[in-house]
Amino acid sequence: MVKIKNTVNELDPYVPGRSNADLARAYGLDPAKIIRMGSNENPMGPSPMAIKALEENLHTINTYPESNIDDLKDKIASYAGTSPEQIIVGGDGADEILDVLAKTLIEPGDEYIVHPPSYMYYEFTFNIHGAVPVYARWDIENNQLDLNSVLEAISPRTKVIFLCTPNNPSGGLIDKQDIRTILESTDALVVVDEAYWEFSGVNNLELLAEYDNLFILRTFSKVMGLAGMRIGYGICHQDFIQYMHRVKPVFSLIKLSYLAAVTTLDDPDYIEKSTQLSIQSRDYLYREMSKFPELKVYQSWANYILVDVRGTGMNSKEISEKLMKNGIIVRDCSSFRGLDEFWIRVSVATMEEDEQFINVLKSILQ
Repeated sequence: MVKIKNTVNELDPYVPGRSNADLARAYGLDPAKIIRMGSNENPMGPSPMAIKALEENLHTINTYPESNIDDLKDKIASYAGTSPEQIIVGGDGADEILDVLAKTLIEPGDEYIVHPPSYMYYEFTFNIHGAVPVYARWDIENNQLDLNSVLEAISPRTKVIFLCTPNNPSGGLIDKQDIRTILESTDALVVVDEAYWEFSGVNNLELLAEYDNLFILRTFSKVMGLAGMRIGYGICHQDFIQYMHRVKPVFSLIKLSYLAAVTTLDDPDYIEKSTQLSIQSRDYLYREMSKFPELKVYQSWANYILVDVRGTGMNSKEISEKLMKNGIIVRDCSSFRGLDEFWIRVSVATMEEDEQFINVLKSILQ
C-alpha cells in the first residue's frame, strides 16, 4: 500500500450528524417526515429570493465561476459593518477558511489552543498540517470560558487561539473583556468563531480596529439558511487577508453559492424573520425541556441547546436512538472532546416540530 503521511494516519475522522437517508434505512421511516434537530440548521429554509436566483441560473453551470466576487464582499462588508478589503470568502463554508488559515500560518510543530468542548473541526483541520493542539478549558458547569486556562496554555510556539462564541455545543458566550485580555497576552492569531452570533445579538467586530491579531469567522449556514451551499467568510486586517488569498483556491466558491449568498443578503426581511424564528424555537425548547426533572438543560445564545441526560438512566447514544426510532435526529455529543457519554445537543426546528419533539421526549421519559 502507498505510504500515508503520519498526520493523516493518526487523524481521528470527523463525526458528522446522521442523514435523513441513513436514518430512514435504519428504522424504516419516511425520509420526508424526519425531524432534523441535530445539525444546527435553519428550520425556515432558504430565502425565496435565493431560490429564485438559483432556478434562473441553473443553465449557467457549464461555465466557471467568476474569480472576482467584489460585489459579494461589498454586501458582506455592509452587513457586517466593515470594509471589503477585510473580507475573505470560502466555498466550503467556514471550514475552508479554517483550512486556509492553517495553510497560511502553520509550520509542523506549531501549537494552537482550543477550549473543549467546542467545535471539533478546528482540530481536524489543523492537525493535518502538523499543528499540535493545546487544551484550555470550557467550564461546562457555568457554561463559560475558563480564561486562566487559555492564558496558561500560551507559549512561544502558539500560532492560533480558537474562541467559539456562542460556543458549540454549549451555547455559552465569551465575555468581550476576556477576549481583549487574550488578544493583549499574545501575538498569535486569535480566531473568534461567530458562526451563531446573530442568535445572541453579540459580536466582537469593533475589536478589529484595535487588534491586528484578531480574526472573526462567520458562515452563511445558520441564519442565512444556506448550509447546503457551503459559504463562509472571515474578517481580519487587510494585510493578513492578502496572505490568505495567496493559498486559497481561486474558484472554490461555486457560481450558484455565490448567487445564493448575494441574493440572501439582499433580503433583510428574511434574515430578520429567520433569526426570530430560531430564537422563538430555542426559548420554547429551553422552557419545555427544563420541565423534565431528569434533564439538566443549559441556557443557550445560539440555535441549539446542550442537555445533560444522565438523570434519565440512559446515556446519549441510548436516548438518541430512542428519538431516532421516532423520526427525530438530535446530536449525540459523546464524540466531543471534553464531554462524556451523557450529553445531547438539540437544534431548533419549526414550532410544530418542536411540539412533536417534546411529546416524543415525554413518552420516552415516562
